[in-house]
Amino acid sequence: MADADTHRTIETVFRIEQARLIAGLTRMVRDVGLAEELAQDALVTALAEWPKSGVPDKPGAWLMAAAKRRAIDGMRHEKMAARKHAELGRDLDQDADSAAEAIEAHLDDDVGDELLSLIFTACHPVLSPEARAALTLRLIGGLTTDEIARAFLSTEPTIAQRIVRAKAALRESGLSYEVPHGAERAPRLASVLEVIYLIFNEGYAATAGDDLIRADLCAEAQRLGRILAGVAPDDPEVFGLLALMEIQASRLKARVGPDGSSIPLPEQNRAQWDQLLIRRGFTALNRATALGGQSGPYALQAALAACHARARTAAETDWGKIASLYDALRTVMPSPVVDLNRAIAHSMAFGPHAGLALIAEIEQANVLRNYAPLPAAKGDCLLRAGRPAEARRQFEAAAALSRNLREKEFLLARAAACDQVPTA
Repeated sequence: MADADTHRTIETVFRIEQARLIAGLTRMVRDVGLAEELAQDALVTALAEWPKSGVPDKPGAWLMAAAKRRAIDGMRHEKMAARKHAELGRDLDQDADSAAEAIEAHLDDDVGDELLSLIFTACHPVLSPEARAALTLRLIGGLTTDEIARAFLSTEPTIAQRIVRAKAALRESGLSYEVPHGAERAPRLASVLEVIYLIFNEGYAATAGDDLIRADLCAEAQRLGRILAGVAPDDPEVFGLLALMEIQASRLKARVGPDGSSIPLPEQNRAQWDQLLIRRGFTALNRATALGGQSGPYALQAALAACHARARTAAETDWGKIASLYDALRTVMPSPVVDLNRAIAHSMAFGPHAGLALIAEIEQANVLRNYAPLPAAKGDCLLRAGRPAEARRQFEAAAALSRNLREKEFLLARAAACDQVPTA
């Protein structure tokens, strides 16, 4: 295998294994910042050794073993506790094959609990809600600081500093690294749900890169949501979020054309929607409702997704109900993005002019000035209102703001198509 191919393989393996490595290492060294550094050191070692030796049969176990050796070296250098040194060292005194098999088995058996443990640790109340979400998105979601900044409508330096401070706060707090129980879990659960939600959103509509979606992030968020449903079986918002993710994920294959281009919801082939995921989503939504959580923010969003899932064709979509659900959502989850989605729903239910009026209010607040979906939504309303020249300018503005290649191509195609639409 050529070096370039090996390097791509290493990067892919590390992207898949990174969260597992950090979770397992955090439990060992009791420091999320150090765990991330050890994982990065293992990547550097792999980049140096695998082009010569070849990719190992169990690359995840190899990376974990390399990181543990680095941890032991650090413990020796810094004269850390002899007990911890001996505990870690025993695993690595075995022959290489035996050690790799033991570590791999450990990862496979406990990965769910370890990842959930890390999420709960990073979402400790000692950190602000913003810091909790940013740190966990970085560690578990593998998102860059730029991607996290865009998710929070913030700046990259602000997010980077937030993550640095969060790691330092956890390091200095002497926390235990385990999933809390009972009353100890409650103060963290909202942040845990937010993190899983944001990981899923980044997968569903990637903020940057060449691909419109990142199915691996969606799958990871769904898996974490299912685990959390087992940990907190009586929390309605856990099931509301799980329902939302399952129903939204059912459309992933239909959202992208064979060439990777974006297919908007009205034009999707609904026969490609995954009915198993839709049924799972409905089951989770019914559970949230049975627990009295039908008015929670995630349950309301799941109900919105369910409206689309129930419509056999785009024309059968109940936009009036969707608009009313967004009216309810903005009271329990106020945000400019929710306001924008509400404006789109109102434009579909009551006409483009209703949407344009609401969009004008959002523009006046100026919070979403660099958010590509805002001019994109305005362009759609203008086009349906018979004002194609103005719509074209909005689509072009949205394309200029987008950092996702496929989204940019889609928006520019919509701008060009405006030239073929007669003015009302």
